[in-house]
Amino acid sequence: MTNLTELTLTQARALLKKREISATELAQETLDQIAAHDGAIGAYLTVTGERALADAAAADKAIAAGDDRPMLGIPLGIKDVLSTTGIETTCGSKILEGYKPVYTATSVKKLEDAGMVMLGKLNMDEFAMGSSTENSAYKRTTNPWNTGRVPGGSSGGSAAAVAAGMALGTLGTDTGGSIRQPGAFCGVVGLKPSYGRVSRYGLVAFGSSLDVAGPLTKTVADAAAILQVIAGHDPLDATSMDVPVPDYSAALTGDIRGLRVGVPKEYFIDGMQPDVERSTREAIAQLKALGAEIVEISLPHTEYALPVYYIIAPAEASANLARYDGIRFGKRIDTGDMWGTYKATRGQGFGSEVKRRIMLGTYALSAGYYDAYYGKAQQVRTLLKRDFDEAFQQVDVIAAPTTPKTAFPFGANTSDPLQMYLEDVFTLPASMAGVPGMSVPCGFDQDGLPIGLQLIGPAFGEENVLRAGHAYEQATEWHRRVPVLG
Repeated sequence: MTNLTELTLTQARALLKKREISATELAQETLDQIAAHDGAIGAYLTVTGERALADAAAADKAIAAGDDRPMLGIPLGIKDVLSTTGIETTCGSKILEGYKPVYTATSVKKLEDAGMVMLGKLNMDEFAMGSSTENSAYKRTTNPWNTGRVPGGSSGGSAAAVAAGMALGTLGTDTGGSIRQPGAFCGVVGLKPSYGRVSRYGLVAFGSSLDVAGPLTKTVADAAAILQVIAGHDPLDATSMDVPVPDYSAALTGDIRGLRVGVPKEYFIDGMQPDVERSTREAIAQLKALGAEIVEISLPHTEYALPVYYIIAPAEASANLARYDGIRFGKRIDTGDMWGTYKATRGQGFGSEVKRRIMLGTYALSAGYYDAYYGKAQQVRTLLKRDFDEAFQQVDVIAAPTTPKTAFPFGANTSDPLQMYLEDVFTLPASMAGVPGMSVPCGFDQDGLPIGLQLIGPAFGEENVLRAGHAYEQATEWHRRVPVLG
C-alpha cells in the first residue's frame, strides 16, 4: 500500500509488528497528510509534529526490542477537552487560551503508556457545547465529504481527522451524542462507552454526570482496540466503576446468530430524512439476514430526553464553569474591581452558546425553580433509565438511527438553537441512561453524505454493541469508502 494514511489502526499495528513499515514512516506520512489537507478541514488546533516523530522513533526502537504494547507506533489525535501535560488545552474557548496543564488525563495517559504517537489536539465546540463544531472560538472544522457541511459536534475535529486520514484514530468525548453524531456525519465509527467505564480524570467537565471519553476510528475493530486500552477503574476518578474489563476483541466473532436486536418505534419519527430511515431499516434487515432476531420494542419516555438533557446538562455546566472567573482559574481581564473583572472575563472569554447554557443552568438551579426544573428532570431521567433496563430484559442490543438527518450546511441552524439541539434527539437517551452506544456507517444519502446506524447496549455491555457492529461492518462495504480530498 502506497499511502499509509489509508491503513486502519489494526492493519497498521500488524505491519508494524512484522516491521514491514516503520512507526517513523507512518507518523511522517500522517503529518504530511495534515500539512496537505488540514488547511481545508481544520481538524487540529495544535499539531505536535516534533513530539510525534520523537514518539515514533522511540516506538521503532521498542518494536525492534520485541515490545508488543497495543498502541505502539500508532498515530492518534486527542480532543482538546482532554488535559495533556505541557500541551495547550483550550476546550475550544478563548478563556483557556494559552493554558498548558501540569497533568495528563487518565485516558490519554493510558494511550501514552500503550505506545501511541501523539499527533496533537483536535478542534471542538467550546467546552463541548454544540452539534456542529461551529462554536469553536478558534476555527471552523469542515466535513471531509463536503467542506460546505458541518462535521458534527462537539467532537467534530476528532471525527474529521479520522475521515480525512489525518489520524488512525482519535479520542473524543460524548455528553449527549458528541462522539456518535460526528461519527455518523463523517462516516466513521464513534463509540461512547458506558458512564463509568472510562476515567473522566483530566476531562475538562461540561456535564459531570454525562461526560464520557471514547474512540473515533475507521473500523469497529479499531474502536475495540482503543477501548481496551482506556477502559478500567481509576482511583483518581470517583465515578470510575471498579468492574472487570472484558476482552473486547474476543467479541468480534462476526457471528450474531440468535442475538436479539430491539428496534424502538420512538426512533422513527416524522420529519426524519427519508434516506436516513431507508438506510437504517436496510441495516436492520442486514442484521436479520446475519441471523439476529429483530424485536420491536418501546422506549416510551424517549420524547422527554431532549428537554431533560437541556435542564440537567446546563445546570451541571453552570456549576462546572463557575471556576472560570478570572480570579480562581482561566483568563483574566482586569478592570480594577472584582465584579467588573468577573463580567469582563466571562463576557469576553465565553462564546454565545456557553453563555446561553450557563444562564439556562443557573436559572434551573435557582431558588424557587430547583424542584420544579432540575429536581423534576432528574426524576424523568430515572424513567428514561428504567425504559432501557426493561428493554434489555427482552433484547441484547438496540438498533436505531444515529441522527435524524445527514450533515447540514454551515449556518443552517446557528440562528435557531432549538433546531440545533434536535440534531441530538436520537443520541441523548443513551447518554441520560449512561449506557454505551456506537455509530457505524450504514449508507449515504442522495448528496453523497454518510449515514450512521446507532447500536445501544446495556450498562457495561459494550461487547454486544461491538459484536453487532463488527458483524454488520464485515457484511457491508460502507466503511471502506473514503472522501476525496481537494
